[in-house]
Amino acid sequence: MLNYRLCEQIQMLRKARKMSQVELGKRLGVTKSCICNWESDNAQPSVEMLVRLATLFSVSTDYLLGVEKDEAVLIDVTEI
Repeated sequence: MLNYRLCEQIQMLRKARKMSQVELGKRLGVTKSCICNWESDNAQPSVEMLVRLATLFSVSTDYLLGVEKDEAVLIDVTEI
């Protein structure tokens, strides 16, 4: 397991995309205080919100959770 915490991943990805907590909250349909609680590790996003965060940031849920170290997920289309 990698040494990333979900709260740190959310904050890092948000800041890397130059988004405020307010802007991220608006995009996800939650309040700034909700985002603040996630980033402070006072609350955890629901599974649905975790998927929405991953989609918004174009990363895998495994990356958000610290299971994968690579931000991008490579898909071998020859196997599909």
